[in-house]
Amino acid sequence: MSSLKFHKKERLSSRAEIDSLFKSGKSFVEFPFKVIHQSVPHTENNLSEIGVLITIPKRIYKKAVDRNLLRRRTKEAYRLHKSSLYKALEKKEIKLKLALIYIGPKPMNYNEISSKIILILNRLITLYE
Repeated sequence: MSSLKFHKKERLSSRAEIDSLFKSGKSFVEFPFKVIHQSVPHTENNLSEIGVLITIPKRIYKKAVDRNLLRRRTKEAYRLHKSSLYKALEKKEIKLKLALIYIGPKPMNYNEISSKIILILNRLITLYE
């Protein structure tokens, strides 16, 4: 599952899963992102090892154009660098739920977002080893 595509089954879309992530997940801030993560036992019906939710608050960015730009940049950075996280969790019997919330007051360019995503993924790897 560590291909360079960002498949639909990798996205966290179930209302119940999202609610449980926000209620009982742990969080940390790696500016400009707030990261909420939770590990759950791996079962047969979970096709993906990692479920990701990327959100940009409408309260901070009123225009949809700005939110879409930041969402595209974040998805692309995650898509290119997720293989390190998949490799680290490959032998574990857990599924990781992950929410990336952009909380920065100004839009960042792609290179800055990419470096922050790498830091986030490395921190998650150390947390779950």
